[in-house]
Amino acid sequence: MKLIRPSLLQSTWRRRGLILSLLIVLLPLLGLYLYGQLRTPGAMLTSENYMDRPIGSFWVNDFWGGNLAVMGAGGIMCCRRVDGPTAKVVWILSMSKTQEDQGRQIERHEIELPMPPRSRNDRYLHVRFDPGNQVRLGWSPDLFSPFSPRPDRSQPNEQGSQP
Repeated sequence: MKLIRPSLLQSTWRRRGLILSLLIVLLPLLGLYLYGQLRTPGAMLTSENYMDRPIGSFWVNDFWGGNLAVMGAGGIMCCRRVDGPTAKVVWILSMSKTQEDQGRQIERHEIELPMPPRSRNDRYLHVRFDPGNQVRLGWSPDLFSPFSPRPDRSQPNEQGSQP
């Protein structure tokens, strides 16, 4: 039996075809990986209400944030891109039964604020509603509010042991 050996030219073209096929498959995957590494990830929206009225609904750049009780914190709404130089915050003040009996009305408010700077590790956009319909925005990498001091982990906890 005689073996037929491909010519050098055929081997070269076969190698080129294999390399080209691998590039066609791997380049889009590499592109998707780099895109995911370089883009800003989506944000989770969390909130706090320090006003004397509940918030029926609020939005940050059309990203719905839920509702908030008086002097309460909201849950987490996940996940959407929140970017741009400014943030449009819209909120509707609701009322308790007592406030309704006093004759208060539902109010809709809107404000445009500068978007605070965001680092690569920041995942949570905190929206804080203060008395007088003042609104603050701040980023953080975790659920600790950027508007309150962070707990000091070097101090012993209530039981006297280190965390």
